[in-house]
Amino acid sequence: MYEKGGLLPHPQTTGSRERSRSPWTLIAQVIAFCVLLKISFDILLSPLARHDGSEALAKCPQVEPLFPTQKSSALSKMDDYIISPKFLNETVSRMAGAIQIPSQSYDDLGPIGEDARWDIMFEFAVYLEKTFPLVHSTLNLEKVNTHGLLYTWQGSDENLSPTVLMAHQDVVPVADSTVGQWTHPPFSGFFDGRYIWGRGSSDCKNNLIGIMEAVELLIDAGFEPKRTLILSFGFDEEISGGEGAGHLAKALISRYGKDGAAVIVDEGAGTATVWGSTFALPGVAEKGYIDVEIIIRMPGGHSSIPPAHNGIGVMSELITMIEANPYEPHLHTDNPFLSLLQCGAAHSSEFPSKLKKLLPSHKGETCSKKDKLALEAAKAGDDVKYLFTTSIAPDVISGGVKSNALPERTVVLVNHRVNVGDHPSDVQVKLTKLAGKVAAKHNLTLHAFNDEPETPRSITLNSGKHVLEPAPVTPTVVDEITPYGVLSGTTRALYGEKLFMAPGIMTGNTDTRYYWDLTKHIFRYGPGWDPEQEGLGGVHTVDEKLSISAHIKGVSWYSLFIRNMDEAELA
Repeated sequence: MYEKGGLLPHPQTTGSRERSRSPWTLIAQVIAFCVLLKISFDILLSPLARHDGSEALAKCPQVEPLFPTQKSSALSKMDDYIISPKFLNETVSRMAGAIQIPSQSYDDLGPIGEDARWDIMFEFAVYLEKTFPLVHSTLNLEKVNTHGLLYTWQGSDENLSPTVLMAHQDVVPVADSTVGQWTHPPFSGFFDGRYIWGRGSSDCKNNLIGIMEAVELLIDAGFEPKRTLILSFGFDEEISGGEGAGHLAKALISRYGKDGAAVIVDEGAGTATVWGSTFALPGVAEKGYIDVEIIIRMPGGHSSIPPAHNGIGVMSELITMIEANPYEPHLHTDNPFLSLLQCGAAHSSEFPSKLKKLLPSHKGETCSKKDKLALEAAKAGDDVKYLFTTSIAPDVISGGVKSNALPERTVVLVNHRVNVGDHPSDVQVKLTKLAGKVAAKHNLTLHAFNDEPETPRSITLNSGKHVLEPAPVTPTVVDEITPYGVLSGTTRALYGEKLFMAPGIMTGNTDTRYYWDLTKHIFRYGPGWDPEQEGLGGVHTVDEKLSISAHIKGVSWYSLFIRNMDEAELA
């Protein structure tokens, strides 16, 4: 080897020495390049990265915890009492008593005063009067349309718009066939040391009793409001609320005028852990609603000589076509779920990278039929997808009267919950188009939403009596003192700053549908939260139950919110 090296020309020898040093030279050059690159990034790119982060935070600002400034030894004792074992035992008893009154509302209820099934509401009102004596001796109680309960705690400053707290007295009926499936009887109010069991425990006698508990305790502690407080309790929310909330809202709008209330808090969304973070999600919007009745009239006759397609077959074809043409997920700019995504991007370390990538370029109103962000978000499951998608559900069907007679009239009821940003009229247009195809194929006349009478060979489309546009979206700005800011600050005062606030949306409808003219600031929120019982708590089904921990937190929240709203100098 040495000899070979010695035989090489001198220039080659020199080159060989340079090559022997080149790895170290290369390493030095790489290090220098990296240093220069980092300096360049810090100077040029890092501010942009920080800007992106601050921009994300700016889209989901969080308010500081908000505590009432008015203090007294009695109020301090009240706060301590609410978290004491003594109060736990007492509120369990009061909740159980409320559950034991089976205030069920039925779809086929007749007029009040004629149908005796309404009369259970008298018993519930008497129970409240006996259980909360200070509320009934201090607040003014009006009975609206017999069973609507409207309490007014008059404030000392008539210039302040009132706070309105809502709940409903009625519950979903328990089918006799399901009673044996319950772990504890549905109207027992059984307490197992952690949960109170029974129909209405989570929907929503917990809110109603929680509100009454808070007001009773505030009165006992000597609190006197400056801002008027109104408690408005309907009695038929589970059958659309027309007799209860429909009349209560009219009374309040007549008294206080359009936008006459400062804020409304009714039952609604709660708290959920997603993407590694916990969010309180007060509902600031509700989807719209439309039922469509589809009637197919075709000739009858003996079933031993059937046509190729009878009314039931044609209806089946139309239902199949409707289900084969679902609505696309779409996140309109004003849909609160878009705000939740922005909050997730700002505050959640586990927020999906694909969603984070799609968020900045998302436009709520677009000519494209495909909303990439909505389609990606919808992959989380139907419970998420239908927060920003119009739903279709054929729910009720009938046709035919005898096994040997062809059906002359077949009827199906199709329920739709309309996406925020869309309209019930969009549903009518789409169904008219689909029904038109089936009508043309089978030589039927189409009567679409025009009040024309049915004809012997026809398809008729009718809207139900409850057609509802998506609710106006409640403002969620917090750059001034706003109702959303007060609600947020109250919630973070109770649960801590590790809990984030984000706007929520309701797929169903609440009694607030009647109150849109009373205030722009409507929140559908269940403030009681137990981290070990997230979810609906068996609402509308077997084994409905309530965490006593969540219930007590709810009482604390109502007492704080009433005081915080009383002090708020709203913008």
